[in-house]
Amino acid sequence: MSVAIVVPVLNEQRELPEFIRRLSALKADELILVDGGSTDGSRALLAESGLRWIASDAGRAIQMNAGSIHCNSNILLFIHVDTVIDSSHVSAVRKAMADAGCVGGRFDVRLAGRHPALSVIGWFMNMRSRLTRISTGDQCIFVRRSLFETLGGFPELPLMEDIAFSALLRRAGRISCLKQRAITSGRRWELHGVIKTVLLMWKIRLLYWLGTPADELVLMYRHVR
Repeated sequence: MSVAIVVPVLNEQRELPEFIRRLSALKADELILVDGGSTDGSRALLAESGLRWIASDAGRAIQMNAGSIHCNSNILLFIHVDTVIDSSHVSAVRKAMADAGCVGGRFDVRLAGRHPALSVIGWFMNMRSRLTRISTGDQCIFVRRSLFETLGGFPELPLMEDIAFSALLRRAGRISCLKQRAITSGRRWELHGVIKTVLLMWKIRLLYWLGTPADELVLMYRHVR
């Protein structure tokens, strides 16, 4: 199973050098980064990296959809710049998707940081996702490219595109919830306060399921992004 990694980028100058160094060790069949209009020097780093990258309009959904169009691999794996995976994660995706009944999946997540509550938050995120089969972008969503195209890609929302796509994917077939952990940054929790951030994230998700438009929710989310 061939795997393409798609990475949305926006003003990630601080994170990009280390992220670019790690990418070469992932052993994916394809790799594409999609810049959404960075103004902080990210584009210069991408140009110097020698990696394949394109420019698009801003918005994670828009960027990931744009990147997927340029991929030919069987499987699409979407990751964020502040998320750490290695070649074993790519191998795990290939193994999971070798089962024809599996339409896509995600990894468990571990939040990196010093606050002791981050491990608890990560545990609850993993359990909730395992029970609901709904995933966040931090969990590195993967999907068959043919199905991704049939579903129309990520709904082009300013927020909650990962949740909306997960709901579509769940209806399409079996989701593989891999126990192997992707490491993602806990910086927003530590910066804005763990309890405050958790409560705000719960509030945003509840309002989304109650039908609040994503363009209203994104104004709340910007305070912790």
